[in-house]
Amino acid sequence: MAQKSFQGDVIPGKQVDIRMWTKANEVEGQAMQQLQNIAALPWVFKHVAVMPDVHYGKGATVGSVIAMQGAVSPAAVGVDIGCGMTAVRTSLRANDLPDDLRALRSGIEKVVPVGFGMHRDIAFGDQDASDWDSFWSGFDNLTEAVKAETKRALLQMGTLGGGNHFLEVCLDEDDRVWLMLHSGSRGIGNLLAQHHISVARGLAHNTELPDPDLAVFLAQTPEMAAYRHDLYWAQDYARRNRSVMMRLACTVLAKQFPQVTFEEPISCHHNYVAEETHFGAELLVTRKGAIRAGQGDLGIIPGSMGTGSYIVRGLGNPDSFCSASHGAGRRMSRNQARKRFTAKDLAEQTAGVECRKDSGVVDEIPAAYKDINKVIANQADLVEVVAKLRQIICIKG
Repeated sequence: MAQKSFQGDVIPGKQVDIRMWTKANEVEGQAMQQLQNIAALPWVFKHVAVMPDVHYGKGATVGSVIAMQGAVSPAAVGVDIGCGMTAVRTSLRANDLPDDLRALRSGIEKVVPVGFGMHRDIAFGDQDASDWDSFWSGFDNLTEAVKAETKRALLQMGTLGGGNHFLEVCLDEDDRVWLMLHSGSRGIGNLLAQHHISVARGLAHNTELPDPDLAVFLAQTPEMAAYRHDLYWAQDYARRNRSVMMRLACTVLAKQFPQVTFEEPISCHHNYVAEETHFGAELLVTRKGAIRAGQGDLGIIPGSMGTGSYIVRGLGNPDSFCSASHGAGRRMSRNQARKRFTAKDLAEQTAGVECRKDSGVVDEIPAAYKDINKVIANQADLVEVVAKLRQIICIKG
């Protein structure tokens, strides 16, 4: 498929330009200032790539792709290291499902802890991967700051968390049933991120930065080596966490529908670092609220809990460092959403979806997010749509 022409804006920055797959006048002032701060860093390569779901975040903007030479900023990854998506298409069709979906939702909620919940016993094993022993042996080599969290890390493997994390049952336009979920590295990833962000802020070369939260580690230093070691372990934890949850959810479907089969999962991080080559340079590419969209890469771009999601295939656009958006992106903060909307509003906006409709998740109301269809349209030169999904069950913490 031929790439469509770029429709966004290019904004000059102090060191590099800011290339945006949206219009600059649609980006809130705080986020634009963050992007200017990023573009002023001396290690940023070529330009900052800004996805159409861009919005303000801690330190670095959500929806930003930052390629650096010889440096990496832990705040440009975020505190939920390895957060991402996994989706599986099943052999079921809409007419295989009961009219009342409460029992199916309840069954999934019983096996996948949400919010601050965790498993009572270890929930993973050989059915998820064959190298669990070697993976967990790496825990002993993580920073001392997390050594007391062994039990929590074990029991949170295969759990959803809260906030914008979710597990859904969806239908595509052919009425095929999908399972889809969004989660990351849970408490252990957060602790590792907070530790390394704190270490970076204390390094001498970061004292004159426009924003202390953009502190970086430099190549060939022990601090960089320690961060990359812990980072890659946490990214693997996140991938495994999603794999375990997906297996648990598939088990629930298999019990209720013994004839069901499952296709190979699609999985992608959207808060992570990757070592990649772009424009002939070896770089550390940070995607915070962005997925890799190399030529042929399958990815997942979710909307809100009432507006549907997309399965996409990357077009390998070099100007985005082969990236695309990670979702719809927030159009207002959680506090703003709580003040503006009620549980009644949430119920109206999620009509037809089996999900929580109480005040505890009003901050996740669809109106708090950007229009997912417009977000997809703005990146027609980054991805092509493979499938459009609409959720019929949405589970949140």
